[in-house]
Amino acid sequence: MKRTTLFALTIMLAATGAWAGNKTITSPDGKLTVNVSDSAGLLTYSVDYDGQRMLKPSRLGLKADFGDLTTGLAIKASRDYRVDRSYDMTRTKKAHADFHANAADISVVSSRGNTMTVTFVVANNDIAFRYSLPRQKNDNPKAATIFSEASSFNFPDSITTTFLCPQAKPMSGWQRTKPSYEEEYTADAPMDTTSLYGVGYTFPCLFHVGDRGWALVSETGVDGNYVGSRLSDYSRDNGYTIAFPQTGENNGNGSPYAAVALPAVTPWRTITLGTTLSPIVETTIPFDLLEPKYEPTTDYKPGRYTWSWLVWQDPSINYDDQRQFIDLANHFGYEYVLVDDNWDQNIGRDSIERLARYAKYKNIRLMLWYNSNGAENDAPQTPRGIMNDPIARKQEMKWLQHIGVSGIKVDFFGGDKQETMRLYEAILSDANDYGLAVIFHGCTLPRGWERMYPNYIASEAALASENIFFDEHHAQQEGFEMSMHPFARNAVGSFDWGGVIMNDYMSRDNKSRHRRYTSRLFELATTITNQTSVNCVAITPNVVDNLNFLEKDFLHRIPVEWTDVKFIDGYPTRYAVVARKDGNTGRWFVGGINGTNKSMTRTLELPMLAGKKSALYYEDGARHTHMRKVRIPASGKLRVTIPAMGGVIIEE
Repeated sequence: MKRTTLFALTIMLAATGAWAGNKTITSPDGKLTVNVSDSAGLLTYSVDYDGQRMLKPSRLGLKADFGDLTTGLAIKASRDYRVDRSYDMTRTKKAHADFHANAADISVVSSRGNTMTVTFVVANNDIAFRYSLPRQKNDNPKAATIFSEASSFNFPDSITTTFLCPQAKPMSGWQRTKPSYEEEYTADAPMDTTSLYGVGYTFPCLFHVGDRGWALVSETGVDGNYVGSRLSDYSRDNGYTIAFPQTGENNGNGSPYAAVALPAVTPWRTITLGTTLSPIVETTIPFDLLEPKYEPTTDYKPGRYTWSWLVWQDPSINYDDQRQFIDLANHFGYEYVLVDDNWDQNIGRDSIERLARYAKYKNIRLMLWYNSNGAENDAPQTPRGIMNDPIARKQEMKWLQHIGVSGIKVDFFGGDKQETMRLYEAILSDANDYGLAVIFHGCTLPRGWERMYPNYIASEAALASENIFFDEHHAQQEGFEMSMHPFARNAVGSFDWGGVIMNDYMSRDNKSRHRRYTSRLFELATTITNQTSVNCVAITPNVVDNLNFLEKDFLHRIPVEWTDVKFIDGYPTRYAVVARKDGNTGRWFVGGINGTNKSMTRTLELPMLAGKKSALYYEDGARHTHMRKVRIPASGKLRVTIPAMGGVIIEE
């Protein structure tokens, strides 16, 4: 995989000695301004965008075992510089990024003489900040524990509503597997609404600041050197504050604090802002300030995979059924098949080797499921006790490489403690040594991992497709959830939703249990509104003949590598229209989904298709998908109607 990286830092101004106590950093286009102050010994920042206040004074600072850096603070000095970066990358929403920002390193001292530096990087629609901790007096300590951060996000309380997903309490839910980032979003809620479980919210967090615009808060650059964080419940004084893991996560094992060697830097806290949702859908800030942590050992190719488990469930994990899904993948020209849980018991290792040989004969590569446990929770599925054990893990990965397996899906993690972050990193690093790509489920949010780990593919980290099978309520809510993710979960990282669902009913016979409530075109359009470099297509062999030619043809042609993204239209939990550019053909695909129970008509602005004389327009029919050719006016405007829980696709 070829990369080009240019990281130029141009010093514009350096100041030392006495300081006035205020610092302003402005974006290159002048619209986004961050003001940092040390008034009354509290370090705060506020944010204005396009002349409007987006964040009221919000706290900065942290508490460590060597000292309190949240009060009695004074700005001592500041160093301003420019950040200009250009880089290429695979497995994300864009193949190339040009990042330009103004930055400042703000040196701070406490009344007790402890020091830190707060770095702000301010691009046209993005803010990132983090803390740097030097060794303190007499070159000590050389190691520290970070107990908490004061970092907060204080939105205007009279106009702001929220789109948030609650964090779950530890060791709760099925087989004590929570928190697993699999809760339901609440749309347009007041900020003072207490989270469902009273322990705050998982990243990313979306805020609608009235008619001023939108803001998405998250973090990036988290690895084994820190904890994964979340936002606290709302406080009228401070807004939302960075919260560390709960003590009971990971079955109580490991510290909820961050242990660091000094000097140290924390992960980046990120805020993406705009008057529209476009900067949020299109942002690359999760990757812009990061570097790869190691080189890939092989070319991790994008693609599509079939998956029996979603609809056919555990009984399908047998040799004959998996062979059917290999044949199905071959029929559609897909690259992979995922064999899910308990394959070691129900198929056996010898037969898995035989299945891998059959897949290779069909030009397909297998991916195999693993339990991450350990002692983290009670999830019983096997293989268990391998991925958590460094010796067993490497032996297993060597065998997987030997039999030609291309990747692993690892499930059921224990939370966000630093110990768990180290496990994610260890699995990824070891897997790369053996040429294995990695997907995570039952897991935390990816935090810049596509950039950091070249064999990382995607994570679940959401209330994903399996819930449509298990519960009719979630089948009815699929439109609500799927039209939320482009503006939050999928805006910050690749999303293994777990299936473009073609079954009409959630059963193997496709006749019983509850039905799927979305149209087939809705499902096909999610291949565009969702982004992941290895896309799950949850079609089963017995439903292929139910599809018409257009539906089967599009399933054959699902693009596997997007190189660009444009937000077209949408409102979180109601509808989403997104355009992506196919890296293989260079053509634009526009996908739209309606998550509501009412038909909607919208005028879309499609500048990338302006003047096209014969774009392909896919629309919902009474049962099947229809297609006609349309002319896109020179204005690029096209009026479309999307039925309730339906979809639209426009192809260049």
